Amino acid sequence: MVVGAAVSVAADRYLRRMEPAWRRAERLRAEADLPFAADLLAAALRAGLPTGRAVAVVADAVDGPVGQRLARVGRSLGLGLAPAQAWTSMADLPGGGRMAAAAVRSADSGSALAAAFVRLADDQRAHRVTDAEAAGHRAGVLVVLPLGLCFLPAFVFAGIVPVIVAVLGGVLRS
Repeated sequence: MVVGAAVSVAADRYLRRMEPAWRRAERLRAEADLPFAADLLAAALRAGLPTGRAVAVVADAVDGPVGQRLARVGRSLGLGLAPAQAWTSMADLPGGGRMAAAAVRSADSGSALAAAFVRLADDQRAHRVTDAEAAGHRAGVLVVLPLGLCFLPAFVFAGIVPVIVAVLGGVLRS
């Protein structure tokens, strides 16, 4: 009973920590779309569009969670909300906090927003490449474990046990 209770508590904690499938899919989609959206925003800003209009145009071009959040930001900026308040909806996306911080910093200081978006897109792409390489390395390590579990017992039974039996047989006969 004690073991069953401990296992159920551990399973409950583990399952509560797991990310729901829909949230994981949304996060992965946002990680894929954010660099593209940042590049589009940089291009629109370099073309001379004001920030609110550029955000609205890019929101129409990008689907998924990034497009939805950008549409919300565009509507907020169009209604005259302060940039700090308008960009808060981007903060929960991976990399969205950096995008919002750059936009707010640009609105406050007048710094070049297009260059910040290009840097953000480049950093996000580099981060995805790094994550993919790390996953590949993890897969290589995880593949070795089953091989070791299969070959180690075979080595022990085919290589070491016969030697021990031969030595013990010789010792016992003497």
